Amino acid sequence: MAKISVFGLGYVGCVGVGCLAKLGHHVIGYDVDANKVNRISKGLPTIVERDVDDLMMDGFNVGRIKATTSTEEAVAQSDISFVCVGTPNAPDGRLNISYLLSAVQMIGKTLRAKSTFHIVVIRSTVPPGTNDIVSTTIEKISGKKAGINFAVVSNPEFLREGMAVSDFLNPPLTVIGSEDKRALKMMHEIYEPLVSEIVEVSPKVAEIIKFVNNSYHALKVTFGNEIGAICKKLNIDSHQVMDLFCRDDQLNISSYYFKPGFAYGGSCLPKDLKGLNFLAQSHQLEVPVLSSIDLSNELHIHRALDRVQQIGVRSVGIVGLTFKAGTDDLRNSAAIQLAEAILGKGCTLRIYDRFLNIAQEKETNLRELNENIPHLLPFLEKNVEDVVAKTKLVIITVRNPEIPDLIRKYPHVHFLDLVRLKDQSVESLPNYEGFCW
Repeated sequence: MAKISVFGLGYVGCVGVGCLAKLGHHVIGYDVDANKVNRISKGLPTIVERDVDDLMMDGFNVGRIKATTSTEEAVAQSDISFVCVGTPNAPDGRLNISYLLSAVQMIGKTLRAKSTFHIVVIRSTVPPGTNDIVSTTIEKISGKKAGINFAVVSNPEFLREGMAVSDFLNPPLTVIGSEDKRALKMMHEIYEPLVSEIVEVSPKVAEIIKFVNNSYHALKVTFGNEIGAICKKLNIDSHQVMDLFCRDDQLNISSYYFKPGFAYGGSCLPKDLKGLNFLAQSHQLEVPVLSSIDLSNELHIHRALDRVQQIGVRSVGIVGLTFKAGTDDLRNSAAIQLAEAILGKGCTLRIYDRFLNIAQEKETNLRELNENIPHLLPFLEKNVEDVVAKTKLVIITVRNPEIPDLIRKYPHVHFLDLVRLKDQSVESLPNYEGFCW
């Protein structure tokens, strides 16, 4: 079992001390607050939280929990230091990592005299890039070398107040980010008793996932509340509505729609969103989350156009014009908006869309094509390579199996991928660019 020190004995640190001890590890807590240290030293928690009192006393009674106000003692008696100090918002919104850096500096000073390999684990919520800052800080202060004498691991916590002990011991997954194999192996050993998936990622991914998770949780709360407000005005049971919503685990409560790519379109999403916003407006309800969705979608199209202008070529090709692959439906197509904007900037344009070509050949949907995009039909090519061979920039809005080979065949053509091709081997090529990745 591991010897672990926990820096910071507040909410996250206290729960961590108790839970790590329950997993069989020997834990020494550190804090500058003597009162917190005294409580932990007696097997008492520093917070009010479900199940934590018994957890702490159990760990104390079997000799796995103690605490100190000495950094030297905490580091000397452990092989791993979990840093659990606060990172509050600064006035401008950024996270203040000064407390974290203070703890890291103290650990770095103590590591000067330590000969064994030491792991520093960042549990605090921190901005992406903090792992590198911590590693550099420790190197500078300790005189030791990252990867040789010590390693830094990003290991964000996902604890709900009131459910923290249960969340620690029964996580949906455990995220660890580090460049050091020894450190990753040790983290696997620490969390192995939890019997949950342990996911290794880059430190920056580990650092940003907490922001993403909590921002989405905030979005869910406000989305649910805005739906509730609309239902209230219409005398509809909002809980019955949302219970029904949550039963759909193919689209609603699923990973579908969550992969970054291009803007949405089609007949359903824009129409129903506008209809719901109208219901809210007609009952004098402000629903800022719902009303901002379309604006965000439009801004995403403008980001693509801005990138095209930054690339700076005048000869542009687009692969995919319908609102999504597998259909000839042009309604509210973001690709059409982008194509029209590119023409408006004075660029030449060539377009390939397999399903529009099929529609023309079979003479299906001809009326809609001639009514909606008569100005774009002259730019349609019969095969995708004609678009690539005759342009300097190719924008990919739908996955096409021929594209990866064409990226390799035409190294002088810049490919801007808006959907992420399934062949990720092309992503390292110099003429490939992912729009959101």
